[in-house]
Amino acid sequence: MSKKESETKKILNYANGPSLEEINGTVEVPENASFLRTLFAYSGPGALVAVGYMDPGNWITSIAGGAEYKYALLSVILLSSLIAMMLQSMAAKLGIVTGHDLAQATRAHTSKRVGVILWIITELAIMATDIAEVIGGAVALQLLFGFPLLLGVLITTFDVLLLLLLTKLGFRKIEAIVVCLIVVIFSVFAYEVALADPNIGEILRGFIPETRIATDKSMLLLALGIVGATVMPHNLYLHSSIAQSRKLDRNDDVAKAKAIRFTVWDSNIQLSVAFMVNCLLLILGGALFYGTNSDLGKFVDLFDALKNPDIVGSIASPTLSILFAIALLASGQNSTITGTLSGQIVMEGFIHLRMPLWMRRVVTRLIAIVPVIICVILYGGQESAVEDLLLYTQVFLSVALPVSIIPLTIYTSDKKLMGRFANPEWMKILAWIIAIVLTALNLFLIYGTLSGINK
Repeated sequence: MSKKESETKKILNYANGPSLEEINGTVEVPENASFLRTLFAYSGPGALVAVGYMDPGNWITSIAGGAEYKYALLSVILLSSLIAMMLQSMAAKLGIVTGHDLAQATRAHTSKRVGVILWIITELAIMATDIAEVIGGAVALQLLFGFPLLLGVLITTFDVLLLLLLTKLGFRKIEAIVVCLIVVIFSVFAYEVALADPNIGEILRGFIPETRIATDKSMLLLALGIVGATVMPHNLYLHSSIAQSRKLDRNDDVAKAKAIRFTVWDSNIQLSVAFMVNCLLLILGGALFYGTNSDLGKFVDLFDALKNPDIVGSIASPTLSILFAIALLASGQNSTITGTLSGQIVMEGFIHLRMPLWMRRVVTRLIAIVPVIICVILYGGQESAVEDLLLYTQVFLSVALPVSIIPLTIYTSDKKLMGRFANPEWMKILAWIIAIVLTALNLFLIYGTLSGINK
């Protein structure tokens, strides 16, 4: 038995069956088709991954960045997106080559006790992400229909039932729904930015990094917030799993190489869309709110500002506010699907917990909504108090990021595990630089959040 086969068998022994067993290897791909037809067959997982890069947790940070520094932080969004593309390609490659997701691979190389600790950290990160999605969806329902926040939170709980139904219909149905919701989000913000009529020259200059980002403490903290909200740890676990949804011969290196190629194409295309959405958010903040001294720290503030002519001028209208709320609802629904899947992946991979499908997903959802419900009850449904939770969720995300990036870098650089698909030397070095720098920056972000210097 070769070293590579030995390593793969070791992971298999620790795995709780195939990753996301109900969808693993269920999507057929053409054998000898054109590039576009093959790409279409592999398209879909990238959309689910891209959702995490444009979830409600990103919105406030991006729009506030534009309102405070106009377009200067576009360079940060660009850099974050390029880092995301590289990390997601590594995650997909790990899943395709080894047949196991990042949680399963990590558990195979750690003890049971360490596996439980890593599961708790990762579960907290997923909970933090899901809190943003629950809050976004609940606030959107309140803005659109006047529902009390508690009722909105409870309604989001039933999203899991939709996911169960879609899973029964096939994974391609889930992918199609997610793509449609992404189109809604992109269209809304593209339309609102077009109405704002920003200066194209200023936007293009914003993609050139400025030295003041590193010297201005407030600007640096906001830039770190953008990076932290962009690179999401749960997406690495998600992509390493759903990349295996396509059917292929896992003993054929040629088939694996083809799957990696088209999966990375899909991922990069969809992450490019997420990059454009985040740019649109920041541009909207810069075009409409720069220099207005408006308080944009909450979703409701943005909703109210978009219909206030004293803030955004002649383009202000209730329609703009309603479109914003619709996009917020679409983003919350999208992120709900991916957050629930990620919860299932890490639960099975790290602690090998066996339970029925419906129960696994209900538990994952309940873990996220309980803190929000408690907050709503304690503060009487005050939207501002509930949204303050978003600030503290970033701490969990910051802690979990190195827990996912460092193992990913180790495993995808290991030639015994990955064979000829191991990271080339340049990618290995770059991945370690990214892992170390992001870890250091996130520690600084945790310090800033807990000490209150970013308020």
